[in-house]
Amino acid sequence: MKIGIAFDLKADFDASALPADAPDDLLEEYDSPATVEAIARVLTTRGHEPVLLGGGRRFVERLLEARPDLVFNLAEGRGSRSREAHVPALCELLGIPCTHSDPLTMAVSLDKAMAKRVVASAGVPTPRFAVVTQVAQLSDLVLPYPLFAKPLFEGSSMGVRRRSRCADEAQLRERVQRLLDDYGEPVLVEEFCGGHEFTVAILGTGAEARVVSAMEVVPLVTPVADFVYSLEVKRNPNWREEIRYDAPPRRPVREVAQIEQVALDAYRALDCRDVGRVDVRCDANGAPKFIELNPLPGLAPGWSDIALLWERVGRSYDDLILSILDRACARLRL
Repeated sequence: MKIGIAFDLKADFDASALPADAPDDLLEEYDSPATVEAIARVLTTRGHEPVLLGGGRRFVERLLEARPDLVFNLAEGRGSRSREAHVPALCELLGIPCTHSDPLTMAVSLDKAMAKRVVASAGVPTPRFAVVTQVAQLSDLVLPYPLFAKPLFEGSSMGVRRRSRCADEAQLRERVQRLLDDYGEPVLVEEFCGGHEFTVAILGTGAEARVVSAMEVVPLVTPVADFVYSLEVKRNPNWREEIRYDAPPRRPVREVAQIEQVALDAYRALDCRDVGRVDVRCDANGAPKFIELNPLPGLAPGWSDIALLWERVGRSYDDLILSILDRACARLRL
């Protein structure tokens, strides 16, 4: 097949044009050429013809010109809370098959409050939360501290820092104001879960969807009750001194099964397709809670959480990419 790869690169955006006081993670979601090249290489080994489509206006132009048999979607989009829906929506409009979830799931999942409302309506446990658009609203909150604050519709840990865990109202006010100023969007404030943290990889669609494995993010220097899986941790070149990734988790089978079930129930409630990564954190009593779902997980080899998980369960990067492709082809009957 001729497979078009949709992607957005950090290099596509002029970092020098950003405001001087912009947060340093505004381009965090976007890929490097190495990731795109790695995926193209894997597709070639299967005998397919990869075509680099890029993102934004360039994607539209190249999609119409190349007319691939399938689009392998990596594109995060830009400019709105529905940005991850841009590529699948255009493919849907033109009748071109596309990997990963459809526009509705992409848009709903990126808006963390919308996603939590959907999964909660399906009976999936999630921390209580509020959406605030100005600091004055914090006076009306009835949620117990500590609380956690993050941008409402960002990914790749944008805005998630060590100080995102707020122990009192003064800390929360300072953090929320900073997020409002930096990202220009509402802030999600939710109960902080002080238990163990997991991310769960899932393949497939609907009833056929299955958990590949959960992976626990184990803090090595910070107490679990205070730990934040922050951008500082992920960017730390010596991250192995701060955390350990356990896949599968070194925990009782029943405990892991409960965590994976919460993730799978959320995945199905949001009607995710082909692949997704679900973040789950236990509360102080050990009860697993849905945090958020990424239907477009990063695929940077040796870096992205799902690639690290794959590696730790003894599966190759090629297997990760081809597993996504195979699930999409089966769903699309290609």
